[in-house]
Amino acid sequence: MASSAPMPTATGNLPKPKLSLAQIFFMSFGFLGIQFGFALQNGNTSRILRSFGADVEQLPMFWIVAPLVGMIVQPLIGHYSDRTWNRLGRRKPYFLTGALLSSAALVFLPNSGSMAGIISALWIGAGMVMIMDASFNVAMEPFRALVADNLPDTQRTSGFAIQTFLIGVGAVVGSELPSYLAKHGFSQEAGASGVADNIRYAFYIGAAVFITAILVTVFFTKEYTPAEYEKYHGKNEEPEKAGLSEIFKDFGRMPRTMKQLGLVQFFSWFALFSMWVFTTDAVATHVYGLSGDYAKTVAYNEAGNKVSSAFGIYNLVAAVYALCLPIIAKFLGRKGTHAFSLIAGGVGLISIYFIKDPAMLKWSMIGIGLAWASILAMPYVILSGSIPPGKLGIYMGIFNFFITLPQIINGLFGGWIVKNLYNGQPIYAIVLAGFFMICAAISVLFVYDAGAIRILEEKKV
Repeated sequence: MASSAPMPTATGNLPKPKLSLAQIFFMSFGFLGIQFGFALQNGNTSRILRSFGADVEQLPMFWIVAPLVGMIVQPLIGHYSDRTWNRLGRRKPYFLTGALLSSAALVFLPNSGSMAGIISALWIGAGMVMIMDASFNVAMEPFRALVADNLPDTQRTSGFAIQTFLIGVGAVVGSELPSYLAKHGFSQEAGASGVADNIRYAFYIGAAVFITAILVTVFFTKEYTPAEYEKYHGKNEEPEKAGLSEIFKDFGRMPRTMKQLGLVQFFSWFALFSMWVFTTDAVATHVYGLSGDYAKTVAYNEAGNKVSSAFGIYNLVAAVYALCLPIIAKFLGRKGTHAFSLIAGGVGLISIYFIKDPAMLKWSMIGIGLAWASILAMPYVILSGSIPPGKLGIYMGIFNFFITLPQIINGLFGGWIVKNLYNGQPIYAIVLAGFFMICAAISVLFVYDAGAIRILEEKKV
């Protein structure tokens, strides 16, 4: 009679047990809170900084702080989380700490004007953005590694898809919250703090949701003990006390797949950065027809609410589409699925140029939602199959360089381009973003997907 014991995989380790949908759901639930906070940041930071006195061409320079911090923080968190084992677990201590800091930053950012003294509200606000993004990164990076830690190759597409679904749910509610509060009696006029009440209270709610969602994952998710981890992943030959110099060595040993995905990520995140930074002003000027010193007007706030709600639509589409990714990937493959989704996003961004009625924004957001769902899932699915098991944290952190670098470049030059090449018209930055999404779609077709090849080999065995 054949033995029922699990057979070793092609790598020689025991296969990891499959998790139930409920286990995957709770493992990823914290991402709902993280993305709730990101949605508030992405949809409202530009108008908060504008209300504190920033010019539209200055916005990329303030937004550049976030990716710069992420570039430093994520590899460090990945490096140390690979080596952490304590009562809370391996990854949990980091995203719990990040959640506490993020919640505090969400409370303080819209109140920067009230704290202004010697330093202007604008610079205090920019500092709060930096602290907020650093905290988001501390919370977020270990989640990516946690999914790769706990799931076998065959479940990783489903795992990252469920994670993306929860990201979408959090982002939808976070994006819609300012408009919802405005419709239910919260003022849209800038108060003593310089920020409208509907924005301030949305950030307070976001802080509570963030910490609550993280605690759900902390209490309901089990991490492997060191002995269990070694059984499924093999022994980590690297010394536990390896110093920070190892990060630079790991850069040199970067897997081929990661290098190829770097170009895909560059085009994708350059486009996303332009969308987050410039869409509010692009819609205000190109669709609403505002001009002059409009940043503190009610009309500008209405345009901002419309953009925030539109962002909620793309996140809603992403939440639903994420659940379809495993099915689509069976027919188109991982790379084909990502390419199709990115093309849809490119078309969606370019279509904003042709909109004259703000209500039509929702149609553009459909394509963007398909791209966003895929960007949050498929690169990590492809990447995770090429990373040595003991290096999941550090390489997930290093991979963040390919997210932050294009944003930094955009931050350095995007404002200058809008001012000097586009004659102060941010709508053209959105069009360029659309073309970059299409470039990302072409690039992904040339990526070597080691994980997909390994799955095929194991099926043959």
